[in-house]
Order: sequence, then C-alpha cells, then structure tokens
Amino acid sequence: MAPIHTIHIFLVMIANIQEFDTQYWVKTRASLNPEQSTFLFWNGSIYASIPGKKRKLLFNLIGVSVSRCIPNAGGGWDYISRELNYYLHPVTNEVLRRWENPWTRETVPIVQIVNNPVQGYFKGKFPAYVDGDRTTFAFDIFPTYPNPLTKEPKFVEYSPQPTYETAEFFKLTVSTADLLDLKVKTVSKLELNWNRTGQWLPWMRMGKFPGYLIYAARGKKANDFTQLPKILQKEINTRCPSYKEAPSSHYNVEGMTTSGIYFKQHFNACFDSQNQSYPKAG
Repeated sequence: MAPIHTIHIFLVMIANIQEFDTQYWVKTRASLNPEQSTFLFWNGSIYASIPGKKRKLLFNLIGVSVSRCIPNAGGGWDYISRELNYYLHPVTNEVLRRWENPWTRETVPIVQIVNNPVQGYFKGKFPAYVDGDRTTFAFDIFPTYPNPLTKEPKFVEYSPQPTYETAEFFKLTVSTADLLDLKVKTVSKLELNWNRTGQWLPWMRMGKFPGYLIYAARGKKANDFTQLPKILQKEINTRCPSYKEAPSSHYNVEGMTTSGIYFKQHFNACFDSQNQSYPKAG
C-alpha cells in the first residue's frame, strides 16, 4: 500500500460530506499518541488480467503496516511506517517461496514486499462521507515514477517498462462517535477496503507480456502485535523483528523503499541460488 501524502480525493458529491481537521485523519490511520505504534492489517486476492482471457486468481495475500504519527513544528504530522505483504497459495494460504509461472512455465523465487520506510506528511482538511454512526475516508491515488530497474540491462526481462504506474483505491470506515470523541487517541474499530491495479511484479519475469494485476483486499486495525494473524506474527518474529513497532522518527532519506527498489537491492540474494531466502528486514 502507498503512503498518502499528495492526494487527489474523489468523493461522490452527495449529502453529508464533511471536512475534518488533520487530527481526525491521524487518529483514523494511526494514533494521536506519538509513542504508540498502530497496526493495520489486510488480506485479499491478486488476479491476472490478460487481454482476451478470463481473469485468473494467482495468489491470496496478507499484509501489515505498523505506523506512527508525530506532530511537527509546521503544524502537521509526520507519518512513518514499515510495511509487509506476503503472497499466499490461493487454496492453502501458505506463504509461497517459489512460483510456477502458468504462462512461461518457469519456476521463479518470490520476492515478498518488505518496505521500510514508508513515510509521508499529513496537514490540512480531509473530506469524509458521514452516514450516521459511520464515517468513511476515501482516497484514490495514482503513483507514477521512473522505474528504478530499467537502467540496467539485466533487469529488462523482469521489468522493462520505463515508468512505474499503478492505481490504488482506499476506503477507511470508522465509528463516527469514536472519531469525534476527544478522549479517543486512536479509532480502534476500522474497516479497510483496498483495491489496486498494477504492472506485473518484477520477480514474475513477465517482461513485455501483455496484462496487469488486480488486487482486492479488506482489513482492520489490531490493538497490538499479539492481535495480528498468526502467520504475520510468525514471519515478523523470525524474519523481521523490527516490524513489532513503528520507526521512532522520520528517516532522513530521499524517497521511500518500494517493491522495485527492494527487488533491485536483493536481486542476487533472491535469484542466484536454488532456494530463495529474502534477507531479514532488521
């Protein structure tokens, strides 16, 4: 999931659209307490869409974002997080380490999504649809940036497109009463709906094969690490222990870790051996 910093918000123009100060969005996405790490997790499915072909279910997925918001001197909030996404077997829901491409028949190692940091900045008004005891923040975002893999010939068969383009659609629904209650620092009862379309993942080794991926997922907040699904707890405990809490401050780096950057950084570790074992994330 992309961070929400420069946002184009497209809400249906109907009654009860209200604008909320930044603090209400902060307590929805994370917490007004800068000492608190907030867990948002999701699960869903990933489909392949190929011109002239029936949609094909490739994977289930499960993921988590552990985040923190910190007030800054500019009157806004720094958003800082780490993010994991795992590709699962579409029937057994086991974490997949290797995948047989149904079109090329090649078996490739899977590079899970290990993004750290994912960070942004919140300030201003945030419109939401208020429907009685339910309030929904909706965001449509369209990330587009130069593909970090195209400058090196060895990555052409993995990701030849010069520009990375995707579209993501988020809806976060919370209790109106909890949202407006000044005593509540984080809205714990949250429903997430996330849909996404994107290019083939680099590790799929699809090259210029026509088509794209469709993601559909739902999620919610967990009050703490122990309330995450067992599969995420196991992966974090054994591979990514730093994901038990959010970073304590903004990283002084340009940009953020994306799946393409992570793929490039760990390409040799993932593809130069028979048994893929992506590096631990700290």
